[in-house]
Amino acid sequence: MGQLTDASVVLRFGYQAIRRAGLPTEEILTKAGVALNQVDANSRTPVSAQYAFWVAAEEVSKDPDIGLHLGEHLPLYRGQVIEHLFISSETFGEGLKRALAYQRLISDVFHAKLVVEDGRCYLTNGEQRFADSIVNRHFSECAISGVLRFFKFITEGAFHPIFIDFNFSEGAPEDEYFRVYGCPVSLGQKETRLYFDADILNYPLWQAEPELLQLHEQLAIEKLQELARYDLVGEVRRAIGSTLESGETTLETVAAQLNITPRRLRTQLSEANTSFQQILSDYRCRLAKRLLANTGESVERIVYLTGFSEPSTFYRAFKRWTNETPVEYRKRKQR
Repeated sequence: MGQLTDASVVLRFGYQAIRRAGLPTEEILTKAGVALNQVDANSRTPVSAQYAFWVAAEEVSKDPDIGLHLGEHLPLYRGQVIEHLFISSETFGEGLKRALAYQRLISDVFHAKLVVEDGRCYLTNGEQRFADSIVNRHFSECAISGVLRFFKFITEGAFHPIFIDFNFSEGAPEDEYFRVYGCPVSLGQKETRLYFDADILNYPLWQAEPELLQLHEQLAIEKLQELARYDLVGEVRRAIGSTLESGETTLETVAAQLNITPRRLRTQLSEANTSFQQILSDYRCRLAKRLLANTGESVERIVYLTGFSEPSTFYRAFKRWTNETPVEYRKRKQR
């Protein structure tokens, strides 16, 4: 897997929560380096945007418990393929297991699993690095609120948390957790876990539509396949970056690096609505622009770094990309 990403709905829900909470949305987004059009876009966003969001939210709100409190303003999770998969199932347990199978559609950092053992039943996201980071704390506290709201909605209020473990060691006061979640909370645990009564797994869902389940599952499979193609494009970009200076960046050399045949790579890139040449050209363009705008590297050196064999070839390509010569572009950017 390449760069970790979230579905656009993750950032959108965060934006809606800060707006509902009456916080200065534009100030928080600006500090986080997030443009408003990113909030409305349907494309996935880097997980780093989520990290920046939580750091900015705490700084602007001056609320050390901002994740817990924004969770109270999260909208109900509706209209996404995982919701349709869940509510089309016969029981809560069936829906939960189906949703977990496709959780990557929400975020690459989700690795949740359902555990039923020794009379205990809980959801866990497993052990995590950097458990005590403020970002992990804020996101976890907020996400738990979203999960509880959704679970209560689809079970008509029958779902009740018994206990919550968090894997970070410093958090809100006990009574504040109880006010928000309605159950005791324990900090500094090995994993973040949401405990609940196993009987709820057999709860019949009032919106069950078995005849639509296959349709929703097929859509979820197609969405996962889209993500796999997105991963491949990222792997090709990294392979290009590692071979560019050698002048041996071809479909064949990249395919060999990825341990697939050139024909298969060409086919998979076509299925991702792109091509090797398109990715290579885009990579070279971005690299050339960055070097011209932000460094003092000579144009001759940039020709080499971007993998061109001749300066004239580089000049023609750059003119095609930007409608400017490299010198004109540098002057404009470094004014």
